[in-house]
Amino acid sequence: MAWHDNLGNSKARHEAAIIVREFAGRSIDIGGVASDDGGAAFMYAEGQFLAREQYLDDIRAVLGDRAQAVVVKRVIRDVLLVKIEFPAGNGGTSAESNDSASESNTGNTEGSGSPEGNGGTTEGEQPTLLQFLDEIHATHGPRIAALDHVVTTAPLGSGCPATEPQEVYDPKPYPPVCPGQGGDGVRIYVADTGIDRATVTSTPWLDGVTGDDDPSIAADGTILSYGGHGTFVAGVIRSMAPGAEIVVKNVFDTGGSALESDFVPKLSEGFTYGAEIFHVTVASPTRGNLPLMAFEAWLEHLSQHKGVVCVVPAGNNNERKPCWPGGFAGILSVGALSTDWRSRAYFSNYGGPVDVYAPGQNLVNAFATGSYTCEVDPFKGEVRKFSGLAQWSGTSFSTPIVTGLIAARMARTGESGQEAAAALLAQARAQAVPGVGPVLLPRCGDDDRI
Repeated sequence: MAWHDNLGNSKARHEAAIIVREFAGRSIDIGGVASDDGGAAFMYAEGQFLAREQYLDDIRAVLGDRAQAVVVKRVIRDVLLVKIEFPAGNGGTSAESNDSASESNTGNTEGSGSPEGNGGTTEGEQPTLLQFLDEIHATHGPRIAALDHVVTTAPLGSGCPATEPQEVYDPKPYPPVCPGQGGDGVRIYVADTGIDRATVTSTPWLDGVTGDDDPSIAADGTILSYGGHGTFVAGVIRSMAPGAEIVVKNVFDTGGSALESDFVPKLSEGFTYGAEIFHVTVASPTRGNLPLMAFEAWLEHLSQHKGVVCVVPAGNNNERKPCWPGGFAGILSVGALSTDWRSRAYFSNYGGPVDVYAPGQNLVNAFATGSYTCEVDPFKGEVRKFSGLAQWSGTSFSTPIVTGLIAARMARTGESGQEAAAALLAQARAQAVPGVGPVLLPRCGDDDRI
């Protein structure tokens, strides 16, 4: 039985199964740990981990003669991807064998080491990856080695997006597209699932958007899980900033997800593109709620590019605990408002990790044309037909409203991305909604609210 078969939340069980299945198609085994509410607390690649280069000898000393730490590649700066290999002929099981145990909490288990609850070992078995990391952290602290987490636009409980795409019958985007050319010339790098070129060609407000093909949209019109996500996000940005220059890269290319070791290096392409705004559509929990190690190193690169801002979703777990990378200081984390634009959406994360809220429930924008079969409860098996637009909910879609507003202000005032974001945050705080927090609503220009 697979680890995700034991998840008590059927929606989370189906969502995790999609991700595991897609990675298996790349011969990558994905482990995971259950949370108290029946969802997946976090997911990760089996048998490998991230490590800081300067501590590699210390890590190897902890492993001793039980296993070898073999460097696979440099991910970024001093962060390495390391594979665990066992000596030949010792008869033990692999590092993958027990990693997918239920820790029976939200992942805050650093240093625990319970044999049953933490991927522990029984007599004659090799220590598992989770236990190895516990030993490393107990000896040297938690910041020198970490899981190679699955980061995802897909849900892990509620997740992002909060719903599967829904059919619409009024062929109008909502919020509507601003008139004119707001955001003219501002360059935005969108890390997502790529674009559907047919939709871009046929949708006026997507004219000129470039990027990678979305592999989850088949030639026969079948829309697979998370297909059309990047197209929808680009459409929302362009609704607020019709003149912005947008490139949408297929970064989360495996079931709407990617390993941290794979996606972080791809972000550097945005610097080559000349991005003034990085829009990174990912919100994922981590083991022990620790920051993403490789992304943290990428933020050091970002800090060297004056005025460039990074905008990310806060996540859809209805929790105060941060999802990552939204928990980092120095980037803008966006929560979602409900349909009344005055209350928090039921799925949105909240609290200190969220910088600002924007509408994120029942938005309508560009999508693929074709058929989509729902894969998660309560509509599993239902077939939906789309004709270039969809209704969707999630902090994935409140976030591009904020990105578009930043781009529009940059073009209007000449401010940098960071300056425009700071000015908009000041406005959001001035119009904060009690019980929710700072709020930005869709608008065109300085004063004309949509």
